[in-house]
Amino acid sequence: MKSCVATLAVVLLAGTTALADGSQKADKDPKDNPDAKRPKLTLKAQPVVSIAPSRVVLTAELVGGANDFEEFYCPTVAWEWGDGTQSESTTDCAPYEPGKSEIKRRFTVEHVFRPGNYRVNFHLKRRDKSVGVASVQIQVRPGLRDGQ
Repeated sequence: MKSCVATLAVVLLAGTTALADGSQKADKDPKDNPDAKRPKLTLKAQPVVSIAPSRVVLTAELVGGANDFEEFYCPTVAWEWGDGTQSESTTDCAPYEPGKSEIKRRFTVEHVFRPGNYRVNFHLKRRDKSVGVASVQIQVRPGLRDGQ
């Protein structure tokens, strides 16, 4: 019986935070926090510095969070290349089902850049509303063909 009481006390203490005045307050349940379920969006470029003309591989990735995060399920994907051009794609998906539908976690493309500095933006959109954005800086230096 004593071991059960000790275990219960540990469980109860794990859900509280000690305050400066010595009192305790209950922590929020992570399940109640929508940000705990929201995956983080990252964007990487390879290479980030290169010689023109440069073929750059860009990878956007959703890290952490819930696999069935509804806001990121079946999004429209939009790329702003930083050179005044952009591209967008949409796929057909089955209707969303909580706990069953899974989000796509990785989006990879290649793009050719001329000399210059570029800020590439990646957007996940639902019904023309941006629900996630990430960006990366790319520097492309002139090559021999550019006369420099």
